[in-house]
Amino acid sequence: MSRSTIVLPPAGSIGSGRWRPISCSRVSVIAAFGNVAAVAAKAATQTLPILFAVTEDPVSLGLVASLSRPGGNATGLNFFTTEVNAKRLGLLRELVPAAGRVALLMNPINTLNTSATLKEVEPAARTLGLQIQVFNASTSLEIDAAFAALVAWRPDALYVAPDGFFTSRRVQLAALAARHALPSSYSVRDHVEVGGLMSYGASLTDAYRQLGVFTGRILKGAKPADLPVVQATKFELVINAQIARMLGLNVAPTLLATADEVIE
Repeated sequence: MSRSTIVLPPAGSIGSGRWRPISCSRVSVIAAFGNVAAVAAKAATQTLPILFAVTEDPVSLGLVASLSRPGGNATGLNFFTTEVNAKRLGLLRELVPAAGRVALLMNPINTLNTSATLKEVEPAARTLGLQIQVFNASTSLEIDAAFAALVAWRPDALYVAPDGFFTSRRVQLAALAARHALPSSYSVRDHVEVGGLMSYGASLTDAYRQLGVFTGRILKGAKPADLPVVQATKFELVINAQIARMLGLNVAPTLLATADEVIE
């Protein structure tokens, strides 16, 4: 990492052992990945350039004045994690057509994501004829407790809300879902790569690449106020076929053909 750039990771990654404080004495740019990190960076400085990748409308988050004319010290990417929640629920129903009860796991501390997720998921569930029950967790121990509670509720599938903490605990979540033979849906492919059933959402690889492009332009003299916010255009559906077989699911050929990647 350049001495001129400081990266703020998504909420939940800090304290995981992979990150440590970075001196800001020679920082020229802040790259903030995730809603919480971006809002915190914006609150900390009105002068230092901020490049963000967020899951909600950056105008409503107070990061920019408008998408085309940011007008301040921040710009970046909106990668629509929350806005595709309804479609992800529909894909889960398509993958598990017999599902009637879906447990929704949320992090109550991440209020920026939870309210947006509920706003998308609840009407989608009514349209699909699904019964949704919310379970909360914001620590590893609370994830274990939430699974004990949701298993007692006897859901047909698990829908994990988009959240940096949940991504950092993806192995724990995948192991618990497998232990209880629970089909699970996530917003990013990282979960599927470690044993989750499916994911649908914007490509984080593409988001990181775009942040890198923005960072390079700022370091060459561009101003955030002059760089319109970019909206994600690449979304990916990833299915773990091995987990599907373990769960006794027959994935429709049309769904497999739609998937951007099928993990065997």
